[in-house]
Amino acid sequence: VQLQASGGGLVQAGGSLRLSCAASRRMFNNNGMGWFRQAPGNEREFVASIGWNGDNKLYSESVKGRFTISRDNAKNTLYLQMNNLKPEDTAVYYCAANRGAIGSITISSYTYWGQGTQVTVSS
Repeated sequence: VQLQASGGGLVQAGGSLRLSCAASRRMFNNNGMGWFRQAPGNEREFVASIGWNGDNKLYSESVKGRFTISRDNAKNTLYLQMNNLKPEDTAVYYCAANRGAIGSITISSYTYWGQGTQVTVSS
């Protein structure tokens, strides 16, 4: 089982980035997926999640209205479109696969994790 996150980078405040997470087919099509982030000195926190069929989307209050989670099961890929980025969005972003079919805000319900991709937003 592998999760490979990509798409991070350096962007100015107000800009956009699109993160991708490529997953192995056996896992991806049956599992809810999520994005988490961790800033230096902080605990890893929930960002967004999505059910196996693209439904049941959840967002943290801090990103609601700015970020959009989606998935393409034919490509075994999870996405996070991030718009109107703010300096406080700076963190390492991780994709994860849930043990169940729907997503969750609970970090302990995720069993597989990608390696993370750095997002840096300058003011």
